[in-house]
Amino acid sequence: MTSESAETLASGSTHRYPVAPGCELNVRSGPGTGYSIVDVLPLGATVPLNCQTSGTRVTGPYGTSNIWDNIGNGRFVADAYVKTGSDGYVAPRCG
Repeated sequence: MTSESAETLASGSTHRYPVAPGCELNVRSGPGTGYSIVDVLPLGATVPLNCQTSGTRVTGPYGTSNIWDNIGNGRFVADAYVKTGSDGYVAPRCG
């Protein structure tokens, strides 16, 4: 894990959401699988949701969704891998 990842995991919103158990999650530079991977979150990571936006449809442990979660400046993860307790938006829309 990079020091930026550690800082992102240690800071952020007051509510954090767990990444699916057993998953190392790719962090991308934008809301989709066509964007470059800028980091990989370790097993057991939690993430803040700064905002959410639509992007590439992804299937993960929590279903199939086109929602992407912004977890930091230029840092997005697929919502299908984050346990938010909802199939919809739970944070403000990015924009």
